[in-house]
Amino acid sequence: MKLQEIKHITITINRKKAVLSINSILYIVMRGKIAEIHISGGEVYKTHMTLGELEEQLGEGFIKVHRGCLVSAMAIHDITDNINLSNGEKLEYTIRKKKKIIDQFYVERKNIVSNFGTDGIPKTPEEYKTYYGSFDRLPFAFADIEMIFNEERHAVDWIFRYGNPALAKLEKISLEQLIGNTFGSLFYNMDAKWLRSYERVALYGETLEIMDYSPEIDTYLKVICFPTFEGHCGCILFDISDIRFTKNSSDADQALKLYFGQLPQMDA
Repeated sequence: MKLQEIKHITITINRKKAVLSINSILYIVMRGKIAEIHISGGEVYKTHMTLGELEEQLGEGFIKVHRGCLVSAMAIHDITDNINLSNGEKLEYTIRKKKKIIDQFYVERKNIVSNFGTDGIPKTPEEYKTYYGSFDRLPFAFADIEMIFNEERHAVDWIFRYGNPALAKLEKISLEQLIGNTFGSLFYNMDAKWLRSYERVALYGETLEIMDYSPEIDTYLKVICFPTFEGHCGCILFDISDIRFTKNSSDADQALKLYFGQLPQMDA
């Protein structure tokens, strides 16, 4: 599976060198002489560097939305009165430069989507079935979906490229109807909230977990989604009513706190 090329920058934190994946950086904000680097997953790294020094290392793919803030084009969901990130955060920007920022955003996103490679990606339903052959016997639903982007490079739908029998059972529709068709063509009441997360996975390479209600199949779902091929998203789906939590040790409480993000973030 060929994912986006991973590049890195080197920064200094507390007199120690640290290497960060550029693909993991959401945005950078200057606080005086300190650069706060916000990373996917919620971490924030602080370093004594200028925005210019960071720009030089980062290269293309980042947009200066005001004098003290750089934002990854991959992390932006859309631009309204705020810069709306795919993780739900909102950032301010210089309003008088709105058109320039939007134009740059479209160019950067176009480059990202246009550069998706095809190496190693199955070309037919039969090839997908061969590639994911062992998934047919899984007791839970799995799908590989290919994202569809509009001219502005926003995700607007997805195509089912592979699904196992458990997926057909969960979606209440046959695999013959699912494979090769878009979600929107199969479910007229498509809820766009799924697109936002799947777009993050396909563009940003994140692994996400979603727990929400699916009006399309009238079911509460737990979905674990992760990058597979470029422009694709793999999804493991569970009917929440079928899942039972078990606590087997005293470590379970700590694990749950970490899982739900209840522990305070430590300064880098």
